[in-house]
Amino acid sequence: MSTANKMKVEIWSDIMCPWCYIGKRRFEAAMEQFSDAGSVEIEWHSFQLDPTIESGHGDNLYTYLSKRKGIPYEQAEQMNHQVTALAADLGLTYNMEQAVVANSFDAHRLIQLAKQHQLGDAAEERLFKAYFTEGKDFSDAGTLVELGKEIGLEESVLTELVSGQGFATEVRRDIQEADALGIRGVPFFVFDRKYGVSGAQAADTFLEVLNKSVDEWKKTQPAGLEIIEGQTCGPDGDC
Repeated sequence: MSTANKMKVEIWSDIMCPWCYIGKRRFEAAMEQFSDAGSVEIEWHSFQLDPTIESGHGDNLYTYLSKRKGIPYEQAEQMNHQVTALAADLGLTYNMEQAVVANSFDAHRLIQLAKQHQLGDAAEERLFKAYFTEGKDFSDAGTLVELGKEIGLEESVLTELVSGQGFATEVRRDIQEADALGIRGVPFFVFDRKYGVSGAQAADTFLEVLNKSVDEWKKTQPAGLEIIEGQTCGPDGDC
């Protein structure tokens, strides 16, 4: 089935959002249970939780959150311990102490490039793991090139990306579209531009919306041709 004949699920996400990685896993669990998963096309969209971050500032994650949210350092630690435990239940390893807090804009440019090669989901997955598990700096040009190569992108294309501002327009367009749709936090899932699901919901919730939205989408699709058979010639030479 071509993507033109599939119902689209769009996901707005930011790489440094712990709930976005959890939401990805829960949505994937729903898709594994969904009997009509072949009718669904997934598209990732860019979102920045904090576009003002200056890369290389030196603050660890807990110090950054303490300053940004105006909460004690210990409270920031406790918040992340809770989400780390939830992630572990899904098989995800969060090493928050190693996380490099940096501006995610260039990482989103890499995702936009990957989307052009049908590797958007692979880029999201690799960047999440790089940030939450491996403590990699996704604002570093060399790191982005290596991560891009790992998912199958050509080094020359990646080098061109990190040396310029390619796909910056696409990132900003996604962010503007999120604002127009009223999206104030991520992850945010949009089903066929009819239903929105905010947050890392349980797999059962995603499955319910998948069933409902795909069923309604199918009812809007044009019926196939009703063919009256007659004498024809085929490419194999039979006439």
